Amino acid sequence: MAKAAHPQAVWWLAFFCFIESSFFPIPPHPLLGLMCLAEPKKAIRFAIVATVSSVLGGLFGYAIGFLLYESVGLWMLGVLGLTESGPVAACYIREQGALAVFFAAGTPVPFKLMTITAGAIGMNVLTFTLAALAGRALIFMVVGVLFQLFGAPIKAIIDRYLGLVTTAFVVLLVGGFLAVTQLGGSSDDSEAVEHACDSATDFQGKAI
Repeated sequence: MAKAAHPQAVWWLAFFCFIESSFFPIPPHPLLGLMCLAEPKKAIRFAIVATVSSVLGGLFGYAIGFLLYESVGLWMLGVLGLTESGPVAACYIREQGALAVFFAAGTPVPFKLMTITAGAIGMNVLTFTLAALAGRALIFMVVGVLFQLFGAPIKAIIDRYLGLVTTAFVVLLVGGFLAVTQLGGSSDDSEAVEHACDSATDFQGKAI
């Protein structure tokens, strides 16, 4: 709340969005919401700043995973309580690619888990960047556009329903895409992949 009223609030927003995508545990949405509440006419500008800085932070997390996973990445995931989730995230990235990153970027799933893990398994960096941009734009730009259109009265609705609405949208989008792309495959194979990911314990092998 203090940073939202700071003369350099935009820079604080960029800073918190950057570090949240790579290692910081507290999401920047409260800061973005307060800034949009204070200046609704600048809401879209604030949302763009949040989106771009968050993607850059995601690339920093990717670099940690790619270059320093054993020494720094594992330690960060441990501090955040996400060590056991790393292999599961790696499995879903390998199986679903950009969709897995998009899902994490656009929902309350810890995005730093996906950024570090994507780097650790060497996901294509362009694919990662585009998926992260799409997901982060979804979750931040919704806030900016709503404040720009409706001003302060929309804050209570955003606080209560933003996570639910964006998660539902992403689930429907990803689910629809998977349904279309897997119509020709067997349900047994799909269930096997899901089970393999949920029970993954290391980073080795195709289904990890």
